[in-house]
Amino acid sequence: MEAMDLHLQITEVRQSFSCGKTKEESWRRSQLQALLSLLVENESDIFAALSRDLGKHPVESFRDEVGTSIKTVTLALKCLRKWMAGRKASLPIAAFPSTAEVIPEPLGVVLIIASWNFPFGLSLEPLIGAVAAGNAAVLKPSELAPASSSLLARLIRSYLDATAIKVIEGGAWVGEQLLHEKWDKIFFTGSTRVARRIMSAAAENLTPVVLELGGKCPAVVDALSGRLAKQVATKRILSSKFGTCAGQACIGIDYIIVEEKFCPTLVQLLKDGIADMFGKNPRESKSIARIINENHFSRLGDMLDDPLVKRSIVHGGALDRENLFVEPTILIDPPLKASIMTDEIFGPLLPLITVNKIEESIGFINSLPRPLAIYAFTQDESLKSKLLRGTSSGSIVFNDAIIQYAADSLPFGGVGESGFGRYHGKFSFDTFSHEKVVARRNFIFDIWFRYPPWNGNSMNLLRAGYLYEYVRIVLILLGFNK
Repeated sequence: MEAMDLHLQITEVRQSFSCGKTKEESWRRSQLQALLSLLVENESDIFAALSRDLGKHPVESFRDEVGTSIKTVTLALKCLRKWMAGRKASLPIAAFPSTAEVIPEPLGVVLIIASWNFPFGLSLEPLIGAVAAGNAAVLKPSELAPASSSLLARLIRSYLDATAIKVIEGGAWVGEQLLHEKWDKIFFTGSTRVARRIMSAAAENLTPVVLELGGKCPAVVDALSGRLAKQVATKRILSSKFGTCAGQACIGIDYIIVEEKFCPTLVQLLKDGIADMFGKNPRESKSIARIINENHFSRLGDMLDDPLVKRSIVHGGALDRENLFVEPTILIDPPLKASIMTDEIFGPLLPLITVNKIEESIGFINSLPRPLAIYAFTQDESLKSKLLRGTSSGSIVFNDAIIQYAADSLPFGGVGESGFGRYHGKFSFDTFSHEKVVARRNFIFDIWFRYPPWNGNSMNLLRAGYLYEYVRIVLILLGFNK
């Protein structure tokens, strides 16, 4: 796409917003309803695209992308009028009589740059919020998932208002050209490296940004007692790590911290669980996704090629470049300076880091940048409290993983290097809205002591007013200054 063509498309979107139609409830509702129809009527095509790009099973695709998007748009349709209504606010007594309210208004034209690992979910989740809030939007899906990108472009062009909502496909050059344009907000999901470029470009126009990044999300696994607790924890760990886009998920478990004495038990639980979920030969399983492309496959292979890392493998490690398959792999205590422990893994490699006491996990977690999520599998309430108080993360989940992403009632977002800003449900609406203050007064009543010339009574009355000492104000006005 030529730079001029791209600019003309964005100009059309801005003109569409300027005419005011996107602010109307009827327009927002019609677009949300169209998004719901898009998802329901094209489910099989979406499954096929995700299979071509990532080898995802239809059930995984529905669980992580189609189903979550249907849930989100259904909620937005149900709550739209309430979200748009705003809320009453109060003014100080010095402004009596008066009324005030806070009304959400759309920011304008927003740019959404989505990631490749959940190409539909990570495109539509923020788009739903942007549309519900009354914005016009440009969506840039990832070129690394070409089948999904192409289908998104075709469906959105067919179902939605093409003058106000556009999908612009392309590689890094297109992304760079988009960043040269003026936006009212940029929403990005992806890597820290690209996020720095986006922030730099956004700073030129003082454009606010939301960055949904990732990092090394740890799981702390205590010495669980009882067969049920061990079995359920194992299923939840394996589903988060290997059953969610083959570990290519920013919110998935990156590594586990476990006490040395419990490590052999955990390794055996994980090995047995892998066989139960993915069979004796996971390569033949239809329930585990494939690596997105050869570059990412090579990156994972390079992590395992380090001789010291290779020696730490206790399960798996097989690579199939032709089919972009990496076997679910468990490692014990790989070198902490190796790339597998310094970089976000983003694949089906699971290091276990052993400690003498599980409380040492807090210091280990704090030695790394703050993660998007911390998962702790424990029955010890004291340990839960220590982790809650002693660590910082976008979220912390006890005895499960990833479930917080699916909850519309919870804000989703990172902290520090794992990103900033939040979305999902009403939080998405808020992210793409500006809360405008509206205050109303008449000319009947006024407060004289807010104006010069000043005197001692002015100071006393102002001091009492700012401290909400209304009885004192009355006494001062009656002459009881002391």
